[in-house]
Amino acid sequence: MKKFYIIANWKMKLNFQESIELFNEIKQNFLEKNQAEIVVCPSYVPLFEINKNNIDRKIKLGGQDVFWEETGAYTGEISCEMLEDVGCEYVIIGHSDRRKYFKETDEMAHYKVKTALKSSLTPILCVGENFQERQENRKDYVIISQITKALSGIDFSGSEKMIIAYEPVWVIGSGQAIKPEDAEYMHQIIKQTLIDIFPIEIVEKCFKIIYGGSINAGVVKNFLIQPNIWGVLVGSDSLNSKKFIDIIREVNTIK
Repeated sequence: MKKFYIIANWKMKLNFQESIELFNEIKQNFLEKNQAEIVVCPSYVPLFEINKNNIDRKIKLGGQDVFWEETGAYTGEISCEMLEDVGCEYVIIGHSDRRKYFKETDEMAHYKVKTALKSSLTPILCVGENFQERQENRKDYVIISQITKALSGIDFSGSEKMIIAYEPVWVIGSGQAIKPEDAEYMHQIIKQTLIDIFPIEIVEKCFKIIYGGSINAGVVKNFLIQPNIWGVLVGSDSLNSKKFIDIIREVNTIK
């Protein structure tokens, strides 16, 4: 049976108290037997307090970004060690928000992934094409290029764990997901690109590919029954405890 990933990205949508309350609501309604690893990625400020309330660690924590240096005069940045200190086991890297608003490049994503893999953090590398790139039929090239630039030259021994999140930029926050079959096709492209970079046994052992973009309880099952989709990155519907638990419940019905 497939072990899925359900990852919540709260972005900068909640204040300190709202973040604490939402996490506690999810925790109170958490299902004991899940077919998925549940990961919540709050903003930095409430992470310490959330971690104090997460003694059993059944819900995993993640950071929304990380810097590639371990320490130094880098005002405003967060290191892997800092995230680990507040209970994080995962970290999002290269999200389209970071690429759009902070001009982050594939080279930056490369350094961040490399640094995260040296720590105990599991990188969640986000890739995806924008609407113009899709209209110009360049989506395959864009994804191949993003993955190749971000991961080429990084050594995997086989013990590492890494997630690639395919998020077509043009559907994020739109309320309209792409067709599951289209997502599966892009996941096949991603997997083949990984095989072109790494030995197939490393790809099978170390990598999982998930989908993100307007995911809700009504559509999640249609994506996760696809052969190469191992989970979802959830935005808006992770900000409501009932909607998020409904997504988890739907995933648990997959045979």
